[in-house]
Amino acid sequence: MPPIRTSRPALAAVALAVSLTACTAQAASGPGSSTAPSSGAAQDGPPAKVTVVKPAAGKPVTVTAAGGTLSSVTVTDAEGGRLAGKSAAGGASWTSDRKAAPGASYTVEVVSRDAGGKETTTRSTFATEKAEQVNKLTLAPGKNTTVGIGQPLSIVFDRPVKRKADVERQLKVTTSNGTEGSWGWVTDYSGRDRVDWRPREYWKPGTKVTLEADLNGTDSGDGWFVRDYRTGFTIGASQVVKVDLDTKRLSLVKDGRTARTILVSGGTPGGDKRSWRGTAVLMAKEGTINMNSETVGLGDAYDKMVDYSMRLTWSGMYAHAAPWNAGWFGKANKSSGCIGMSDADAASFYASVNVGDPFEIKGAETKGVVAEGNGYGAWNLSWAEWKAKSAVR
Repeated sequence: MPPIRTSRPALAAVALAVSLTACTAQAASGPGSSTAPSSGAAQDGPPAKVTVVKPAAGKPVTVTAAGGTLSSVTVTDAEGGRLAGKSAAGGASWTSDRKAAPGASYTVEVVSRDAGGKETTTRSTFATEKAEQVNKLTLAPGKNTTVGIGQPLSIVFDRPVKRKADVERQLKVTTSNGTEGSWGWVTDYSGRDRVDWRPREYWKPGTKVTLEADLNGTDSGDGWFVRDYRTGFTIGASQVVKVDLDTKRLSLVKDGRTARTILVSGGTPGGDKRSWRGTAVLMAKEGTINMNSETVGLGDAYDKMVDYSMRLTWSGMYAHAAPWNAGWFGKANKSSGCIGMSDADAASFYASVNVGDPFEIKGAETKGVVAEGNGYGAWNLSWAEWKAKSAVR
């Protein structure tokens, strides 16, 4: 479907003096309601004239009262969710904090008070137009997971995000210990827009992280969001994998101490088979998988079932068992770009590492630094460089 354009007349906010059914009632209270102070003793007089401004999608709901004040306003969608809001000084108007979502219907219940203090309840309904384009997203890491100290919070969008600042402002990260961090926009290896939240330094073990993405009713510029998202995860043990492709050794460092060292063989020097360097983050433990050189653009064809596969980049760099390369472990880099080790070492190493553990890779015979969108390469930027990728200044 073509995208909705806010310039279209159908989406312009239209003030409607909605025909309201009135009945005398006490003021309602609760979430989504705002209460104005009462005024004076009850006297006979006309009720306040209540007007509900029917908004376009992506705009707030507004209610006004002429000849009186608003005691409470409750706006409820078809699923029972409420749009909270605030009354202006004096109680003559009320505006929702959240925007109306596209393709949604709302019921507005207003308790107003006339000049003499008499209260009247009015109810009305309205609906917004459906979105012609919907944007969705994918979150990582998974909800309620425990991950390593290098794992960023990552959001990949189905459609381009042309209003990055508007979207970023709706993303709220909360940590259990006040961790300093920043959003940064990158292009995912798939070519899609992506935004990651990275701490200034590696996470502290035990940190609890939550995301509130209040995107329902937000226009990304190439599609509307029609729901909110919530996720949370916990940071596990402090583990860093240090890979030295000059010495052909890999070390697992736990809590700052080297727990073990493994002989490895990295990517063959002099061409496309070289390994990446810099900091990569363990994206997934994929176990036994089929690896085919054609999928990563290498000239010589190979097709193998590979055990203990640990993905480090989207472009196909893994750490894994490579028994066919046993003669080169600790001696020479002779792989097709991955970090290979013996079956026994791979089995125990696979059991020890966690998704989110950073791999710090160095070596003179590497081909370049892992890019931000090729897996999780945000750690290869300085803190100042990373913060500059935020769309909100």
